[in-house]
Amino acid sequence: MPRLDGTDVETHTVGSNFSFTGARIEGLGATEYTLVDIEVDMSGSVSSFRPDLIAAVKTAVDACGKSPRSDNLLIRVAAFSTMYPKGVNEVHGFIPLTNIDVASYDTLQPGGGTPLFDACYSGIGASNAYAKMLYDQEFNANAISFFITDGEDTHSAMRPAQIRAEVELAQREEYLESHVSVLIGINASSCSGALRDFQREAGITQYIDAGDATKGKLAKLAQFVSQSISSTSQALGTGGPSQSIAPTI
Repeated sequence: MPRLDGTDVETHTVGSNFSFTGARIEGLGATEYTLVDIEVDMSGSVSSFRPDLIAAVKTAVDACGKSPRSDNLLIRVAAFSTMYPKGVNEVHGFIPLTNIDVASYDTLQPGGGTPLFDACYSGIGASNAYAKMLYDQEFNANAISFFITDGEDTHSAMRPAQIRAEVELAQREEYLESHVSVLIGINASSCSGALRDFQREAGITQYIDAGDATKGKLAKLAQFVSQSISSTSQALGTGGPSQSIAPTI
């Protein structure tokens, strides 16, 4: 697939507060896609392990290139922090792997508070909105979303009930064959109970405590993300979500 330029990407809205970008539907070369959304906490508390966290995201995205269905992936990466307007900074929208420069993730710097609810709402909402556009053009799609955080929400406009509404919209409208959402806590043992409560309240598929923010644990996080993406893509066309996503890291 040729590399996209700025005219091959469109901006869309989620609700009244958020926006995202994605490759123009008419420029896509396959007939079915797995939408991947990765939302990374860039609040001030990740400062001590920020290089290893960025490296984990890079490794996860790069590893997707080894998937037998790498041409059927559209990947979006965003960071969340109160430093950003409306709490979310999209590094790139839903675009093919061949158009992703993982070096762009190096621009992310930590600071501010944790608008976790806003990140989850905008990420799931972006997948839903883009999936509808694919559906309207007779593409088949499924999705997987990752929300990586070291703490519970501190500053968000959205509430868990609004996130659940987006989750249920995807299930009801069937734009997506399946949509798995994973909340991942890293260095978050002190608030794992609150994160589990939020996961259940918001309707997010699963919560995983990834442990302390060591190089080894972050390397396992990268492996988990890339393997989950690959298994989700291979499940497309089966009528349901992948049964191979691990319950732990």
